[in-house]
This record gives sequence, structure tokens and C-alpha cells, in this order.
Amino acid sequence: MSQSLASPSARRILTASLVGTAVEFYDFYIYATAAALVFGQLFFPAESGTAQQMLSYASFGLAFVARPVGAIVFGHFGDRVGRKSTLVASLMLMGGSTVAIAFLPTYDQVGWVAPLLLCVMRLGQGLGLGGEWGGAALLAVENAPPHRRNTWGMFPPLGAPVGFLMANGLFLILGLALDDAQFRDWGWRLPFLVSAILVALGLWVRLKLTETPAFLEAAEAEALPKVPIATLVAHHGRALLAGTGAVIACFALFYLATAFALGYGTKTLGYGRQAMLGVELAAILFLAAGVIVASVIADRTGARRMLVIGFLGCIVAGGLMGPMLGAGSLFVVFLWLAFALFVMGFAYGPLGGWLPSLFPAGVRYTGVSMTFNLGGIIGGALAPLAAEGLASHGLAWVGLYLVGAGVLSLAGLALLRGVRTDP
Repeated sequence: MSQSLASPSARRILTASLVGTAVEFYDFYIYATAAALVFGQLFFPAESGTAQQMLSYASFGLAFVARPVGAIVFGHFGDRVGRKSTLVASLMLMGGSTVAIAFLPTYDQVGWVAPLLLCVMRLGQGLGLGGEWGGAALLAVENAPPHRRNTWGMFPPLGAPVGFLMANGLFLILGLALDDAQFRDWGWRLPFLVSAILVALGLWVRLKLTETPAFLEAAEAEALPKVPIATLVAHHGRALLAGTGAVIACFALFYLATAFALGYGTKTLGYGRQAMLGVELAAILFLAAGVIVASVIADRTGARRMLVIGFLGCIVAGGLMGPMLGAGSLFVVFLWLAFALFVMGFAYGPLGGWLPSLFPAGVRYTGVSMTFNLGGIIGGALAPLAAEGLASHGLAWVGLYLVGAGVLSLAGLALLRGVRTDP
């Protein structure tokens, strides 16, 4: 297949892979932002603010536990039925769960039922996202010309900064328009309601798609296993383990530089919420730049080299976290965030083209989804929660978490040394 980026069909495919993941990540990030700012007070009873915040982050981490389950379920249908219909279903589950959060009662209104309902909706978000990213990556890569797989594969990763800009941008506007009491009482619900509009847009784009050539070829050749997850574990365990390890660094970088940094900056360092949101919004542009630069270069030099740069950058960011994030200067905080998110672009962008290369078409949806979401548990689910506990001993300990994440991702790449992957 040899489409150019300028062709109508290519634009439709890449728009669908970008818009869908942007909507999914918007949904995911508004929860992360609300968890950092208000969910602790509204949904969790506790005698101390720290305990409330940790419970709030724990609910945030629930989605990461659900994501591998979503990867298995949606991966099964993505590898058996097709990419298009599975992507539509994952978007509807994620979006429906997000919109429902806007209508939840608080702990003061219904007691323990409130955090229970919040956690159920959070699990729904995780299940949906578990089948989202991998399918969007395949949508782009399986339609891409062979020499442009990393460039096309960068569009799902670009959904992360786009979704983040929409999410935090909306929270920033609400902060300017509402006082703290209004925001706490009802303003935080508005971003969850807006999700309904974005999900409708994502569905409209995706329903216009056709099935990918790689899936159709595998179906014609009867190369679709009856139980993809069983085939994946039995015959592709090394690739599964390597891909999982390689994903850890990007998740750790992102959630420590966004959810944790936002909560720590406002509650511990004393920066204003609007100031921290503004700094985060500016820094996220460096993530987009890193994704684009690394993915374009990856088509010339190989994705592996770009990933190595990103993982080494994660280690450096961990070493710099203590002295820079705790420097007492908002500008220095911005410099650290910008650096951490830029190198995250190198650890994240090439994954869109690299992870699909690890698996044959018959188990590719399941394989990519499982690696991405298992790595997310280690790098993402534990990151804000562990960081909240480690921060009491000093930011340098939180930085060590990033150092460890970078080392684990390098180890994942090392597992495939000498092993040839699909071009």
C-alpha cells in the first residue's frame, strides 16, 4: 500500500487515529486533573488531606488495573472481528463512563456509595482505554507505506498532548471563570459533560473507516487464531515481555510530570492552581515536539535508537527532579517539566510504529494492547500513588522512581537484541 499523506483516504485514516485517541486521553486526563484537585475532598472521607489525596490517586490507578482486561477483551475482538468495529466499541465505553462521572453524587450526599460509583466509572474508563491505543496504532500503521510506518504511527501518540491540552485548557478556563467554591461545588463536572460532544465527533470519524489491509489479508489466509491471548502468550512471550518493559518509561514520565507535579505543586509547594495549569499546558507542547521529531527520525534511523534516547532521558529527568521541581522557582519547574516531557516524546512517539512490528497480524491487536497497558500499570498506575508516599522523604526519592523506570525500559529493549522484528 502506498498512500501519500495528502490523499483523502490517508487523511481520513490518520484523523481517525488521532481524534479517537485524543478523545480517549482527554477523558482519561480530566479524571487525572480532577483527582489531583478535587476528588479527594469530594469523594473520600479521611482525617488528613494526605490520606484523601492518596485515596484519590488510588482511584486513578484503578483504570490501569482494568486496562489489561480491556486489552484482552477488545484485543480478542480486534483480532477476530476487525479493527474498525472494536475501536468504535472501546470509544463508546470510555466516553459513556466519563460522561456518567459528571452526574455522580458526592460523599456528603450518599456516603460510601459515592466513592463506589466513582471507582466503577473509573474501571469503565480503563476497560475502554485498554482497547483504544493499540487499535488506533494498528489503524495507522497497517495502512501506512512501509517506509513511513513510524511517521504514520506517531498520530495515536499525538493524541496524548492534544487530549491533555483540551483537558487542562478547559480546567484553566474554568479556574479563571469560577471561584474555588463554585469549581468545587459544580464546575469540575463540566469537563466530563463536554466529553459527550467529543465522543460523538470521534464516532462520526471512525464509522466512516474501512477495515485495514493487514487484517483482511490475515482473514483471507485464515491466520486469525481462535483465542488470540492464548496464542500470544504461548508463542510471543518474549516480545510481550520486551514491549511491556519498553512502555514503562513513557508512562512514568507522563504521570509524574502531570498528575503528580500538579498536585504536589499546588498542595505542597504552594503554587496557585492556575499558575501550575498554565505551566503544564506550556510544557506539554514539548511532548508533542518530541513525538514528532523522534517519529520522523525513526523512519530514517530506526525506532529503537529513538527509544534508547527517550529511556536515557527518563533517567536524567529522574536525577534532575529533586533539585529542579523543588527549586522554589516556577520557571525552573517549567524547565524540568519541558525537559521531562520532551524526552518522553522520544520514549513514546516511536512506540506507535515499533510495538506493532513485534507481532504478526493475527495477534497484533492483542499484543500491542497488552504491552501498552501492562507497562502502564508499572509506569503509570503506581507512579502518582508511589510518588505521593515517597515525596514525604524528599523529591529525590520520587526521582529514583523515574530512574528505575528508564532502566526497566532499557532492559525491555535489550531482550530483543539480535531479534528481527517486522519492518
